[in-house]
Amino acid sequence: MNLVKFSANEQITVPAEIRKLLALKSGDKILLYQNKSGEIVLDNASANALNKVQNAMAGVAERLDLRDEDDVQKLVDEVRYGESRV
Repeated sequence: MNLVKFSANEQITVPAEIRKLLALKSGDKILLYQNKSGEIVLDNASANALNKVQNAMAGVAERLDLRDEDDVQKLVDEVRYGESRV
């Protein structure tokens, strides 16, 4: 457990142990939210967004039969230009 002090400027310093656990670095944004049990959760906003995208995209490559970077590039070209540019 870590105790932090709320400064006169209404700021806190995230303890080094927590920064390491969340892989936070200078300039990163922190996501604060209340979970279903009422606890306030602090999370790395970038990592959280990436996890959501990864979960949303799970299985898409298999469904579209994308096996490698070339397949992905062909799909991008088809969407952008209406045809493969290979």
